[in-house]
Amino acid sequence: MTSAAPTGPAGQVLPRTVLQPGDVITRPTWPFDRTVRSVHVIRIGGAGMSAVGRLALEAGLAVSGSDSQDGQFIGPLRAAGARIGIGFDASHLADDLDLVIVSTAVRADNPELIAARERGIPVIHRAAALAGLLAPRALLAVAGTHGKTTTTGMAVMALRGAGLDPAWALGAAVPDLGRNAGFGADAADQAALAPAVVEADESDGSFLAFAPHALVVTNLEPDHLDFHGDAATLTAAFDALTTQLVAGGTLVVCADDPGADALGRRAAQRGTTVLTYGSAEGADWRLREERAGTRGARIEVDTPRGTLRTELAVAGHHNVLNALGALAAASALDPAAAPAALAAGLAAFTGASRRFDVAGVAGGVTVVDDYAHHPREVAATVAAARGIVTAQPQAGRVLVVFQPHLFSRTRDFAADFATALSAADQAWVMPVYGAREEPDPTVDARTITALAAEHVRPLGPGEPAADPVAAAARPGDLLLMLGAGDIVETTPAVMAALDAARTHR
Repeated sequence: MTSAAPTGPAGQVLPRTVLQPGDVITRPTWPFDRTVRSVHVIRIGGAGMSAVGRLALEAGLAVSGSDSQDGQFIGPLRAAGARIGIGFDASHLADDLDLVIVSTAVRADNPELIAARERGIPVIHRAAALAGLLAPRALLAVAGTHGKTTTTGMAVMALRGAGLDPAWALGAAVPDLGRNAGFGADAADQAALAPAVVEADESDGSFLAFAPHALVVTNLEPDHLDFHGDAATLTAAFDALTTQLVAGGTLVVCADDPGADALGRRAAQRGTTVLTYGSAEGADWRLREERAGTRGARIEVDTPRGTLRTELAVAGHHNVLNALGALAAASALDPAAAPAALAAGLAAFTGASRRFDVAGVAGGVTVVDDYAHHPREVAATVAAARGIVTAQPQAGRVLVVFQPHLFSRTRDFAADFATALSAADQAWVMPVYGAREEPDPTVDARTITALAAEHVRPLGPGEPAADPVAAAARPGDLLLMLGAGDIVETTPAVMAALDAARTHR
């Protein structure tokens, strides 16, 4: 479903994208020779695809879907009226189906995709579906290599604090929002539509479906090179996204991140309005003071409209930066909103699912579940954990169980993963979770551990993490269960082993 990178005027390389011109849904009319009343979402159980299904249901469309297995998002969608089959079969496509929605993860040989093509049913990418379902609202898009989901949720909460009722779509469950996507109470009132906030995914270039009024880029560094090929092509995609801001739109970038800061400087040279945030001297939203606590932070910020003091209910300096990005972008989207009101709304944000989620305390060890799957995310999460164990009355250590995600990412960033994990007091690396990739026998846990400190150890295929973790842990420690794969299924066994170990000591 991808193609070689196209070239534009003067032969410059343009970002690759799965989208074709015009492949955008609008609501309530659709750019096809038929009225669209029903859609089918292939792989509807994923966080991003389920968001599309949820918005389509709330838009009044008939929704069907399919996935390879059941999951946390499927039950709520069924309860809301979606018809979902497990397994992929052409019979899942209704006779009166108007549109099929896919992601890059849907293979070309998927029987439902083949059947849709044969029947002449339009097929579009999920980003195009989101762009259309959220039209014609003013759009705040959140992009970046890390922190997108958290910053998106923060922006929604900030806008709510200012009295707005935005629509939203993001790539994880957010307890404070109740679900990962939805329209505000004004969904049926086209004359009074509140804005929308969307997580804009760079992994396949599909964020080019969006034309935002405000765009925040949290950071920019190499990732998803299995699709983009190299860092230059990935950067070109971000540059292209900044050119799609609507007239008068604002780009918001983190001044502390070299990639995002450079992106902002290039955009400013083209005449784009750019706001910066961070600790850097001269940032428009500049962090003056940060007092970290075990469950959040108290911050003081210089803003274009004066000094702002507020508290956050999430831990870690990276989340302080995410909060500044959300506040700056929300303020750019709605200049009439008082910064204090935005901050009050954001202060109620307690985090997205699998973003420093405290799974519980087992055997005196605090166990945290986190989605970190890029070296910088791992490093930031370890640093946040270090701050917590340092501040607690009883000294503790930071332990990590890490499941690498994708063979290509493990290979490309092995040295960076090794450095990030070596900052823990003890770490174990599980076998690689291949996800959409074919197995690569040359890449495994030892690809990372061979470059790491001695206390970072590999786990072989079938080797449980529970035993070595339980043997090493002691009360007061903080254990991070990190990864974007199925490591969540390992956490209960680890916690049970921790409880059992303490009982027998």
